[in-house]
Amino acid sequence: MRTNHYDNDLLPKKPDPLKSLFLTMSAHEWLRHGRDVPKPKMLFGEFWYENELAILFADTNVGKSVLAVQIGNSLAAGRPISRFNIETPQLRVAYIDFELSARQFTQRYTHDTTGADFDFNVGFYRSGFNPTIPMPPAYASYDDFIDAAIEYYVKSMQANVLIIDNITCLRSGTQNAANALTIMKNLKSLKSRLQISILVLAHTPKRNPARPITRNDLQGSKMLINFADSAFALGESHRDPGLRYLKQVKQRATQLVYGEDNVCLCRITKPANGLQFDFEGTAHEREHLRPQTQYDKQQLTEQITQLTTQGLSQRQISAKLNIGLGTVNRIVNKGDGKVAGTAQPTE
Repeated sequence: MRTNHYDNDLLPKKPDPLKSLFLTMSAHEWLRHGRDVPKPKMLFGEFWYENELAILFADTNVGKSVLAVQIGNSLAAGRPISRFNIETPQLRVAYIDFELSARQFTQRYTHDTTGADFDFNVGFYRSGFNPTIPMPPAYASYDDFIDAAIEYYVKSMQANVLIIDNITCLRSGTQNAANALTIMKNLKSLKSRLQISILVLAHTPKRNPARPITRNDLQGSKMLINFADSAFALGESHRDPGLRYLKQVKQRATQLVYGEDNVCLCRITKPANGLQFDFEGTAHEREHLRPQTQYDKQQLTEQITQLTTQGLSQRQISAKLNIGLGTVNRIVNKGDGKVAGTAQPTE
């Protein structure tokens, strides 16, 4: 099993920040440098690669924690999940759980009848959050204390992989752009300094189930998705109760494989003593979206009317509601979303 070792005596002397913030080379030198960088290895198929900061997001009770634990245990065991390749040896995985209590976690991973425990790999470590610990006076804020504790945890476990469930528990939430920027900058810094791979879980706000999942459905500031190397989402099928689908939303190390026309179908099962996702093939996302009703259309018209009243342009409304600019324009021009005496800019 591969581990990360941290020896402070071997670390280089701290460079001058002003001279080290940017590394400058000619474009041709960058190309030569890039060829020498090893090709990133798959951790969870095309969804997540080694040394990436990835985001997995979904609505509440869809199963993102179940999938995250399954991914973490597969990396610790060195065994892939279904078709999703692992190209690394066994890794040490640090899983920080802000969500489940010890009892809730136990219920998920013991047999309902016999009480037998799930056979987790020895390289998978879970850490539960202890809110009773006071902040030491050495830290300027509780957020700084949590950041330092996470780094200590990763180093002490000699972990290669960090999974955080979930990101909304960091920095007093992610709705504020400044908070989101700080969270992502800290995580990217941690990833680079310790040479680890990070997966953070996040929620989606209330969304229109008749529309495909996009990056705009990630709860909080767009800073989250902008700073992530990759992102993927779990959606619910409205054709088959209990069926879920997994979709790539952002990728840098690979081409789009599991996009709107090729989402991965899956459902949560408990074949023995542990919850897991079983994967059942692929389909087009539109086959599993809720059909749009007249009520949905009326709600959409009311939303556009309200946002127009607030002074948003058609393009801003399109981005906020995750709908086509043409749809907004059509409703506004029909008069459904028009506000008397108010111009309707598209930009």
